[in-house]
Amino acid sequence: MLSLCCIMALLALSCPETSGNTAGVKVKLTQKGLEYGRQIGVTTLLDQFKTIKVPDFSGSEEVSPIGKVSYSLTGSEIKVINVGLPQSEVALVPGTGVSLTISNAYINLHEKHANIFCANSKSPAYSYIKDEGENGSFDLAVSELSISTTVTIQSDDTGRPVVSSANCAASVGQTSITFHGGASWLYNLFSSYIDDALRSVLQRKVKCYTVQSLVLAKVDQYAEIDYSMVESPVISTSSIDLSLKGEFYNIGEHKEPPFAPTPFSLPPDESNMLYMGISAFTANSAGFVYNNAGALSLRITDDMIPSSSPFRLNTKTFGTFIPQIAKQYPDLMMELLVKAATAPTVMFTPNNITLQANATVTAYAIQPNTTLTPLFILNVDASVSCQIYVTGVKVAGNLTLNAVNMTLGTSYVGPFEVKSLDSIFQMVLKAAVIPEVNALLQQGFPLPAIGEMNLVNTQLVIMKDYLLIGTDVQFTA
Repeated sequence: MLSLCCIMALLALSCPETSGNTAGVKVKLTQKGLEYGRQIGVTTLLDQFKTIKVPDFSGSEEVSPIGKVSYSLTGSEIKVINVGLPQSEVALVPGTGVSLTISNAYINLHEKHANIFCANSKSPAYSYIKDEGENGSFDLAVSELSISTTVTIQSDDTGRPVVSSANCAASVGQTSITFHGGASWLYNLFSSYIDDALRSVLQRKVKCYTVQSLVLAKVDQYAEIDYSMVESPVISTSSIDLSLKGEFYNIGEHKEPPFAPTPFSLPPDESNMLYMGISAFTANSAGFVYNNAGALSLRITDDMIPSSSPFRLNTKTFGTFIPQIAKQYPDLMMELLVKAATAPTVMFTPNNITLQANATVTAYAIQPNTTLTPLFILNVDASVSCQIYVTGVKVAGNLTLNAVNMTLGTSYVGPFEVKSLDSIFQMVLKAAVIPEVNALLQQGFPLPAIGEMNLVNTQLVIMKDYLLIGTDVQFTA
């Protein structure tokens, strides 16, 4: 089967339309990307042609001078000798989708073992003839094979995207079969009739199909990304431009954040196959979702502090800065609970990404019976720089701490000067908190994609309010 729409799905990203929203992610597929899609489509068709099978078939014809002859061909073991798609073209159809045209394709096949049956009731001499094994073989040439289809973008009743073919046409121009061995002189007398029957059979094998793809990309146990369209695609003669929602949601709970995307436009550059713009809204919706899920918290224990550090997470170390801790809770280990107070805020400015985080840090003394006794709570405002990179079909990141400002929220051990803790908390954040966050960010978040593909020759540029990714595509399957 030749699943043309599956091939065409490589040429255009598609998602269902959701009205009334501003895009969080924008995607542009250029003519260069379409040309690569054409090459992939041709390769896929060639592979499928190489596995084509001639089904069992039968018929009857008037053959001079024999009369009416009934025939059947079964049990064929065909080997494809040669296949070619010399002419193919892909083009954008403004306002509609993508068209694919293949013409003058050909296939040459050879059958070594076939069961061929011929019967004629009026001629006892030809009442039953059967060739099998080496004495029953044939060559089949299929030529002037043409396929044309236009792919449109729609959505089904459930809102999922549907890439479907419109005006799909396929035709087999000519077939020519030549029999060898045994009674081949007889079969070749009516081979032209078998040609017609074969052409009809093969033409039914070339079909156009409809494929669906999902719009929710699962990230982890907390979140998924919605890549549904917020407006109809803009299809010109040189590119397909898609506006996608690009919003993180808690799995099973689609709650909108208290902020909206800032409108932005992709630059006119078309030197890469694919361009993607990821807005600050998309990143901030992730922070909103993970904060709602209670996932933005971390417990810090002494084993997370580098052994080379002179600062240990115990009451002796903290007693140096807050003497009453050492007096009230001597020689106890400590634990810190870092928890987001609000969802973090990501800002994109030219060539720079910063993240502002507001958190609380609660310090506990660990009693001999493992009970946690609260010592104090600090309010922490942290500014963090972020480096973004693409790995596979995911965007990942790495954080670096810029500055920290701390104030005392609550003290259970009496008043103390928070400033004295600056150095130790700078160390804790850099040595324990940031590495834990980076380990999660390095797992990456999925970009909109189709099938098994990699992004190559990728370039990232930080623009105002969005991240621009220009890339070529390489399909791996």
